[in-house]
Amino acid sequence: MRAVRCTEAGVAVVDVAEPEGQGVLVEVASVGICGSDLHLVDMGPRPVTFGHEVGGTVDGRPVAICPVRYCGDCPSCRKGATSVCQLGSNTVVGIHRDGGMADRLIVEADCLVELPAGVAAADAWLVEPIAVGVHAFEALPLEPDMRVAIVGGGTVGLVAAALARHRGCEVDLVARHPHQQAAARRLGAGLEPSGKYDVAMDAAGTESAAREAIRLCRPGGWFVIAGIYWGDVTLPGLALTLKELKVLPVVYYGHVRGEREIDVAARLLGELGGLGEALVTHRFPLHRAAEAFATAADKASGAIKVLVEP
Repeated sequence: MRAVRCTEAGVAVVDVAEPEGQGVLVEVASVGICGSDLHLVDMGPRPVTFGHEVGGTVDGRPVAICPVRYCGDCPSCRKGATSVCQLGSNTVVGIHRDGGMADRLIVEADCLVELPAGVAAADAWLVEPIAVGVHAFEALPLEPDMRVAIVGGGTVGLVAAALARHRGCEVDLVARHPHQQAAARRLGAGLEPSGKYDVAMDAAGTESAAREAIRLCRPGGWFVIAGIYWGDVTLPGLALTLKELKVLPVVYYGHVRGEREIDVAARLLGELGGLGEALVTHRFPLHRAAEAFATAADKASGAIKVLVEP
């Protein structure tokens, strides 16, 4: 079976054994390349198949994959904070164990995410990034007509913009590149922030994006960290303090009102028409995975979301 891994020669398609063991066999239809995948490449060779944004089929039925599992018994889980489960953060599909950038994969039955009618397996990769946005906005007292500023025009920022618009919020997005701005406009976001915002999100995971989000946030507002800081950053502590900002980092997703947030995300995917069309800029067959990664990493390529399709 073919799988995409980081080797001594870089990203490559390698032959691996067919998946075995207990669980459910998923035939992969599409996998998104995420910024975290690009960081994993920078970390060097590793014997783990890429891919945590996965859509596929089980016996012909379209499904998405929840790449994060929850033990249900650690102190975090016992408090209902399954998004920070001490087991789950170390067993992520595509990061700590083999992911979906392959012809097939086996996952536990509780990793399957059912899709609403009309959502194709090829679009199911979207469920995972939507779940991150769901987790952020469920943790906030987000109400219609609130002002939301998003700094960063990648997948995380654009999905958050679509979700906030869906919730009835006024959304402005700061994006560096014209193709990101065009996608934001297509999703109904403004491109010229003005005034102060109830919620300001760093969706880029950079120090400059964090500083801009903090600048845009009103006193007493929410500063949301949805991008991953892969190293230390220096934040404007005086502004954070004097504004008494509430800081909310998000990375995974858990449960809300007795339901998995990733199931909420799947339902929303059926309601957010045109999201995939706005985000997907490139598609590559599996055998061209190295080219797909190079395109995703190239700031001049015009890429937002690059998909690999077995």
